Amino acid sequence: MSEQYTKEQITSLTEKAVLELLEAAKLDAGDILVVGCSSSEVKEQAIGSASSEDIGSWIFQSLQNVLKPRGIYLAAQCCEHLNRALVLEEAAAKKYGYSRVNAVPHLKAGGSFATAAYAGFEKPYVVESIQASAGIDIGDTLIGMHLRPVAVPVRISFDQIGGAHMTLARTRPKSIGGERTVYDPALK
Repeated sequence: MSEQYTKEQITSLTEKAVLELLEAAKLDAGDILVVGCSSSEVKEQAIGSASSEDIGSWIFQSLQNVLKPRGIYLAAQCCEHLNRALVLEEAAAKKYGYSRVNAVPHLKAGGSFATAAYAGFEKPYVVESIQASAGIDIGDTLIGMHLRPVAVPVRISFDQIGGAHMTLARTRPKSIGGERTVYDPALK
């Protein structure tokens, strides 16, 4: 790992990113936030080439420190070797009616972040897809397939964790109707 990124820097930036996203997304207890994370990208390496158990664990724990007390569920996206399946708490999966799949993420198939989630959740549950209310993509891991329509980009005060580019999004209800429709501005 590049010595320029310490545990303290990575965890601090992760917590700051999720707090800024929560302010913009206005999530409620029981909502799901999806996160995809390439620890290789955080280390300034090509995605999938240099997974770090430590970085995956640091980022998972930082997110849980913010989300769990607020009652917001974290969904950890696996890498493409597990078809970007997700690890979440069993309670979240059952609340939303998501079907379980049989896979256990590990460093070379799932990635360090999903592996940390599987080890860190009370009752980990792997599912094939979800529709989350918001998300954070650390290292261009392509979380968009797991967001509800309509996804809206969220800009925060920074756009990287370590060497990894970061994209954030919230979702909003679809605006339906025609020219006579009146929309609730609070839902935009």
